[in-house]
Amino acid sequence: MVTLTINDTVITVPEGTTILKACNIAGHPVPSLCYWEGLNEIGACRICIVEVEGVDHLVPACIDPVQEGMVVRTNSPRVRVARRTNLQLILSQHNCECPTCVRNGNCMLQRIAYELNVHDNPFPKDLPAFDWDMTSPLIRDASKCIKCMRCIQVCDKITSLNIWDLAGTGSRVTVNVSHNRTIGEADCSYCGQCITHCPTGALQARDDTNKVLDALADPDIVTVVQVAPSVRVSWAEELGMDAEVFSTPKMVGVLKEIGFDYVFDTNFGADLTIMEEATEFAERFTHRDQYKWPMFTSCCPGWVRFLKSNYPEMTDNLSSAKSPMQMFGAVCKSYFAKKAGIDPHKICMISVMPCVAKKAECALEPMRDACGDPDVDIVITTREFTRMIRADHIQIDNIEDAEFDSPLGESTGAAVIFGTTGGVMDAALRTAYYFITGENPDADDFTEVRDTQFGEGRQATFNIPGAGEVRIAVASGLGHARKLLDAIKAGKASYDFVEIMACPGGCVGGGGQPIVDGIDLNVYRGASLWHIDRNMDIRFSHENPEIQALYKDYLGKPCGDKAHHLLHTNHHDWQMPQHVSDK
Repeated sequence: MVTLTINDTVITVPEGTTILKACNIAGHPVPSLCYWEGLNEIGACRICIVEVEGVDHLVPACIDPVQEGMVVRTNSPRVRVARRTNLQLILSQHNCECPTCVRNGNCMLQRIAYELNVHDNPFPKDLPAFDWDMTSPLIRDASKCIKCMRCIQVCDKITSLNIWDLAGTGSRVTVNVSHNRTIGEADCSYCGQCITHCPTGALQARDDTNKVLDALADPDIVTVVQVAPSVRVSWAEELGMDAEVFSTPKMVGVLKEIGFDYVFDTNFGADLTIMEEATEFAERFTHRDQYKWPMFTSCCPGWVRFLKSNYPEMTDNLSSAKSPMQMFGAVCKSYFAKKAGIDPHKICMISVMPCVAKKAECALEPMRDACGDPDVDIVITTREFTRMIRADHIQIDNIEDAEFDSPLGESTGAAVIFGTTGGVMDAALRTAYYFITGENPDADDFTEVRDTQFGEGRQATFNIPGAGEVRIAVASGLGHARKLLDAIKAGKASYDFVEIMACPGGCVGGGGQPIVDGIDLNVYRGASLWHIDRNMDIRFSHENPEIQALYKDYLGKPCGDKAHHLLHTNHHDWQMPQHVSDK
């Protein structure tokens, strides 16, 4: 333990603790901009500088450790002047049109400028020019980049894709796509982790809210919205409200208040995915010699993009099942349209997702099996959804709870856990067990797959009577996926069924989720979904009565001809950019 003094407060902290953390413990917090614990600890911005007695230069608190007897001043006149000057230099190369920025009100740079009482800037503006494909799901505005390098670090350390790199020299140094590529040429997964780790609006998801508003305003269009499972545990965060209070029924009521004609739950699509994917796995598992192993889940588009670009030889290992969002869109524009007497060409299928990659997925040419139009027309993120709520000045306290529309509105506990890592595997095993044995397992038999701490993943073996031992693996974060795939390729690991989610923690940590700078809420969000599952009356996808009716009235049987046409895809029907082999 080390004892030191911070602004006349004497504290004792473990050896190796940074001055920044010690200041927070002492109740004398120091502002920081580039710092992200465990990810970006490089002292680049110099906003966290403090004065240490006996040291002739100011010290970056985020990277310097405490020392015995150290005396620290966090707000001395010298620190105030230097900190303000450093901030003003950053602002001199930053586009400060805050009112039109997507991060207005939730920007660390804006907040620190406010806290440091910076109202002017003596340095001349020098904004970098930038050229970007604004149709891309991922948008980068170089004029708002503060060169903190968080995006580089998260893409290198968490996703292992190395999409971002430093470009230019001297005062012209900036961040851009690596290897002199455009974003369209890069093998980006569009996971959006760089967006959620950016402290400003330099990185953002393409905003599609105006497309939604145009559809809502058109009397000839029937607007149908579906909401992903993880959105229900995160949408209230962006509005500063308690997610426990502002529950799923409240969210449905808000969507109806916005003006959508029909409000459905993507959880129905998740149950449908389990029916198809579990059937597919049971078929593969009982006819092992006819398939490549292991079988990979395919519901995460960021993961599918990663696999196709980095391990194209394993593409056939993917389940052919579409994602829940795409399955729901296909069923909406076929079965539901027929049942409701609506021309499917007049339906605008809108999805509220925690994901940036979904914007790319819905635009894929093969994803138009229901009526020839895209099965899903528009995807907006959780953040875009909450921006629409604010723009409409919706007083949520006054909104009455509502239920999802029917049919296609009922779901199970197995579906809601799709939003967290291990959930897809858990749900699939529940139903695969039933398909093979004719009996339900205990819904909590597969807790070993639940990676509640979001480490490098989980491995387990389960016995399915009549089929044998099933070896499974679960991982989230593409860096962990890479380690797992490399082990499989090298023959160091062998599995039957593998679930991968591109984002740490799964969809709860998606690139479209609310941003709380420097804090990961994935564990809390994931725990909320497991809690919902435990309290559901029905916890098996195959017991969803609306799913049973869909197969009886329309689809026939899982993986049958009609189900295969609407709910499955060929992953070879679209291509990723050429992978850069020397990354």
